[in-house]
Amino acid sequence: MDERDRLAGRFEQRRGRLRAVAYRMLGSLNEADDAVQEAWLRLDRGRADEIEDLDAWLTTVVGRISLNMLRARASRREQPLGVRMADPVVDPVDGTDPEHEALVAGAVGLAMHVVLDQLGPAERLAYVLHDMFAVPFDDVATVLDRSPDAARQLASRARRRVREATPVADADAGAGWEVVDAFIAAAREGDLEGLVAVLDPDVVLRADLGPLKPTRIMRGAQAVAKGARSFQRPGLVVRPALVNGAPGAVSTLHGEPFSAGSVVIRGGRIVAIDLLADPERLRALGPFPV
Repeated sequence: MDERDRLAGRFEQRRGRLRAVAYRMLGSLNEADDAVQEAWLRLDRGRADEIEDLDAWLTTVVGRISLNMLRARASRREQPLGVRMADPVVDPVDGTDPEHEALVAGAVGLAMHVVLDQLGPAERLAYVLHDMFAVPFDDVATVLDRSPDAARQLASRARRRVREATPVADADAGAGWEVVDAFIAAAREGDLEGLVAVLDPDVVLRADLGPLKPTRIMRGAQAVAKGARSFQRPGLVVRPALVNGAPGAVSTLHGEPFSAGSVVIRGGRIVAIDLLADPERLRALGPFPV
């Protein structure tokens, strides 16, 4: 085995972590893969023998690449009309695919991704690198070309916004499946009372319908329950699924991916539903593994 093969092996050992960094920064699985591949090209072209801490070097390089991609996205105004939902990471209800474990570790559900997407690029990088991956502020500051104190302030501001805007779920995930099953069953039957019974009175539903359509936001149990009766449409099949490590559901319409979403359950009721319902994006992600 030559030196390049050994370097490639060391890189592959770290690919899962690097992909997790990029996914939290970008909310896109394909863009995350692109960022990780670019990091490998930079490592392969550079002087790897001069790198003292490969983990730290690769993490900050992926962070810098992701930051540049976020800024380029903003400059092209590639923003939807409202909330942009992250690409969902879908698994069967009986467990997470080992390749997905790093992506969904730390309760980084769709609800948190919505909040991350509302941060500025610099805030997002400071929070992701420091709070999620324990990168020292000196290194974060280098990526941002700012002082360590400025990086610390960015992370603090982002941390406060994430804490205030991310709904907190019950610790007992097992009980959540009973709520999800009851919600799906009531939606299939068009049972308005059954739907309201499992929804918090102040529940909020956010649905990303695609870049050319405004985000659909529903508030309150009655409004969300009435909207959920659309599950009765012919050809629509809804199944429970783990979505970003949390209880949720996926649906297909005439066999094609139609939606994927997760719920936040508190006090035995659903307080938030975050849904990607952009068929084009879902088709690009491939069939649901459920």
